[in-house]
Amino acid sequence: MALEFRDLKAQYNKYKNEIDSAIQEVLNNTNFIGGKEVDTLEKGLAEYVGVKHCITCANGTEAMTLLMMAWDIKVGDAVFVPDFTFFSTGEIVSFRGATPIFVDVDRDTFNIDTVKLERAINKVLKESKLNPKVIIPVDLFGLPADHIEIERIAKKYKLKVLEDAAQGFGGSINGKKACSFGDAATTSFFPAKPLGCYGDGGAIFTNDDALADLLNSYKVHGKGENKYDNVRIGVNSRLDTIQAAILNVKLTAFINHELDDVNRVYRFYTERLKGIVETPFIPNSYVSSFAQYTIKLKSREERDALQTKLKENGIPSMIYYVKPMHKQDAFRALEYDDSDFEVTNKLCDTVLSLPIHPYIREIDVEKVCNSIVKILNR
Repeated sequence: MALEFRDLKAQYNKYKNEIDSAIQEVLNNTNFIGGKEVDTLEKGLAEYVGVKHCITCANGTEAMTLLMMAWDIKVGDAVFVPDFTFFSTGEIVSFRGATPIFVDVDRDTFNIDTVKLERAINKVLKESKLNPKVIIPVDLFGLPADHIEIERIAKKYKLKVLEDAAQGFGGSINGKKACSFGDAATTSFFPAKPLGCYGDGGAIFTNDDALADLLNSYKVHGKGENKYDNVRIGVNSRLDTIQAAILNVKLTAFINHELDDVNRVYRFYTERLKGIVETPFIPNSYVSSFAQYTIKLKSREERDALQTKLKENGIPSMIYYVKPMHKQDAFRALEYDDSDFEVTNKLCDTVLSLPIHPYIREIDVEKVCNSIVKILNR
């Protein structure tokens, strides 16, 4: 049996009857847009996260874009984004004409460095060219960012916080769930995420009643009382009913055992790799949902050689991310000092993500670990 990086087949095989039945019910009812499955999912997600409102939409990127629209982020505004993350977190800022201000990350957690964040805010204020408006902390690899300190900083400078929990659904700090921090939060249901569907999908979470109403309007062509009463310019960004039906089954599995199972795999990996490579750091009172299990090597050469040898042994691995945000060609018009991103630059050269998911067998984790020990000769 081939080792999968993220084994969606194993999950489907376990819940095949439930998933097939949920899809068939949608086909039988022919409610392909909207319908009770979407309502059930939104209520279930809001209850799990612990917020008043969940607004589903077409994908995680559009979830963030909808918030940029609702908050009227525009040309002349500054939005603070971690430098070590997926492109979409900065893309949605530029899409609105605003300016992403990239901030280096903490080498242990991979998340935005709050000391450097405050420094970046003060630099923008001092230069007086842009208006600081929003912080977008990312819950990278499943680990929540330092939201307590981020919220303190946001209040101090009167900024909004958008928690990008595309990878973080299921994580928590002191029992408070990811997607419940900041003024609003978003997640992605891309298939490989901790909670994924069989296509694209996303959601927004908030306790703000007025914001929820506005988002529900923006996501359906700026609708008013109904979709033929258009009170503003919006977009078309809805979660398909079939995807909602699938997610209802998968959410139950996620709550019942998947989060616990993936953390069991994390502990199994960490026990065997401790002292061999630098393993993920999870602060006290934090829980990660482990979208990825990411180790650090000593150099790019060691990392690349390890990845090559693992592939020869039939073991998949991934590099998140090969290029920092501030070096992406799409942001070349922005001026950045490369020395401000020492940690991110180093991480891009040394990180490697190993296979992890709730259904991976201990024998396979053992194979990965034994291969790493043998290859590195440690």
